[in-house]
Amino acid sequence: MAGLLLLVPAWATFLILSTLFTTLDGLVGRYMSDPVPGLGLLLLVLLLILSGLIGDHVIGQGVFARIEQRIERIPLVQSIYLTLKGMTDILNFRSRFGHSKVVAFPFPRDGCWALGFVMGMAPPAIQVAPPHTLYMVFVPTAIHPFTGFLAFIPERALRPLNLPVEDAMKMEFSAGFYRPQQGWLAAPPSLPL
Repeated sequence: MAGLLLLVPAWATFLILSTLFTTLDGLVGRYMSDPVPGLGLLLLVLLLILSGLIGDHVIGQGVFARIEQRIERIPLVQSIYLTLKGMTDILNFRSRFGHSKVVAFPFPRDGCWALGFVMGMAPPAIQVAPPHTLYMVFVPTAIHPFTGFLAFIPERALRPLNLPVEDAMKMEFSAGFYRPQQGWLAAPPSLPL
């Protein structure tokens, strides 16, 4: 099941992009006496950039959000669309996690540790342990980088790591196969949370 969840969206994306490429390459090749190899790929990239610019600046986010809401109501289309959209959200990785700090904290019990990303201080309504400041820590779960849970952890339980966010994500989603450079377990010289 996990293999299907991983392969089906990737295969669907590949099929869509290859169909677009083949169509564009065929259209351009039909009107040229001497076809240029790779011109279809260049046109595909330009089409993706142009549609992104139009979607962002001409149509506007409000119209785009309404169209997206309607698409999400169609039962079968909803699951395919949300999966493909989730895959493209990976491209927004740096804007979501780029400014967070990588920490380790005891989870699910003392003696076991988990990696997390400090997303900021918990709101005042959640600061229920007066002597200790609680921080919001996002703990991702494989396979999709934007699924996981938000934990409220006291500052004293957090151990800052000398690990870039990108390396922490690679380590997390490769199930530990990715090995960061040595020294990442040492706390950074001065890492304010």
